[in-house]
Amino acid sequence: MNRKTTKKIVFLVLLAVMFGCQQENASQTRPSNCLIPVMTEGKSSNQFYLFAHVGHPAKGCPGCTQIAGELVHMDCHSHGSKCAVSAQVILDNYSGGISATTTDTFGLTSENFFNMPDRSLYYYTDENNNRVYLNIPGQMVYRDNTTLQFTFTGLSFTVGPIYSNN
Repeated sequence: MNRKTTKKIVFLVLLAVMFGCQQENASQTRPSNCLIPVMTEGKSSNQFYLFAHVGHPAKGCPGCTQIAGELVHMDCHSHGSKCAVSAQVILDNYSGGISATTTDTFGLTSENFFNMPDRSLYYYTDENNNRVYLNIPGQMVYRDNTTLQFTFTGLSFTVGPIYSNN
């Protein structure tokens, strides 16, 4: 693929991200709580861009993440919507359900762990005008020692969100 084609693809992906996320979040000016498919060579794949708002102010937080047996506050982790985070992920089916593994090493955090809150990410509106969401249950994830990626498990697709995204 030449440089000009790559630039066009990147532009189209960014346009799709902004349009897709903004449809669900019309009152916001930045992508939030949505999932956008990555197109490869004109076909869909199991790769997606994940956008979410997470985290809360440190003031008044008695601790939201346990590190070495102590509760501490971590910026841009856990409940709330203070920080906009994003990651490129690959969705996989496994015997227990659906998982998502990041492919960009530091999209969510530079830490070796990420305290993901419950999130329902808008995916698309189906032919019956139902909004379909990818639901990620709250979980503490740790980087794989070899790949340095995070894997979220227990994901599900539903018509309508199951989490409030708070």
